[in-house]
Amino acid sequence: MIYTCTLNPSIDYLVEIDQVRLGSLNRANSVRFFPGGKGINVSRVLKSLGIESTALGYLGGFTGEFIRTELSKEEIAHDFIQLNDTTRINIKLKTETETEINGHGSTIPVDKQEEMINKLSTFTKEDFVVLAGSLPPSVSPAFYERLAKYCSEQSIPFILDTSGESLEKLLQYQPFLIKPNHHELGELLGVEISSANDAIRYGQELLKCGPRNIIVSMGGKGAVFINSNMIARAIVPKGEVKSTVGAGDSSVAGFIAEFVQSGDYLKAFQYGVASGSATAFSNDLCKKEDVEKLLSNINVEIISEE
Repeated sequence: MIYTCTLNPSIDYLVEIDQVRLGSLNRANSVRFFPGGKGINVSRVLKSLGIESTALGYLGGFTGEFIRTELSKEEIAHDFIQLNDTTRINIKLKTETETEINGHGSTIPVDKQEEMINKLSTFTKEDFVVLAGSLPPSVSPAFYERLAKYCSEQSIPFILDTSGESLEKLLQYQPFLIKPNHHELGELLGVEISSANDAIRYGQELLKCGPRNIIVSMGGKGAVFINSNMIARAIVPKGEVKSTVGAGDSSVAGFIAEFVQSGDYLKAFQYGVASGSATAFSNDLCKKEDVEKLLSNINVEIISEE
């Protein structure tokens, strides 16, 4: 089973408006609500791709109930821990550019943190765990470290999709996959990354820190894949980018979906890039038919192979 763990979920409130005038009344052209959070996005895309998963995390209040209800409608299994706090709402404001206003995360008491550790104790090395997204303000990076350390000690493969201090500290536990974008990779190593060659060079440096597989996304410049046996580059197809929200999560989901079926890293990389692109070219998360239409347009080049 694939388990996605979202410690700081949200309702994503997407507002489309021609122009924002501060200090004045603004009327939206359209609004939509989605269950949000990186792990939840991964579960939603996996379901669309025909792969089952169970969504884990923390929910509370009327917003938490909305997320449960929506996931149930999509027939996505979930096993969230109930909180007293109301789950946050994140505003995605779409005008000529995209602006995000993220709500304040819930408080997660220590006993609820222990409850999540106990859930992991039932997993096996045949499972996959996706640890995704930011931490709520009440939770220290040490909690993410406990989750990663437990997975590592029990040989449970885990995918790490976070950034900053949380990502840097957890590399030593050898995550199965990490997917920083080129800005995040540059921040980790204190460098500027502006090309695929830069991404490959510094991705190889990061590989020495512990992760088994790395995808570095570079927006319209494509993506690179790096592990101890292979370096590959993917060129993304041209298309109208409608929204980048969830594109990275879709790449992670696409990679996992293909890998659990074929065990082929190169095919998984190609499918992941197609999934991320399909989401960027739509107003919601990608659908399987859109991903498969793009597959033949994803040109993957093997840079080196052992």
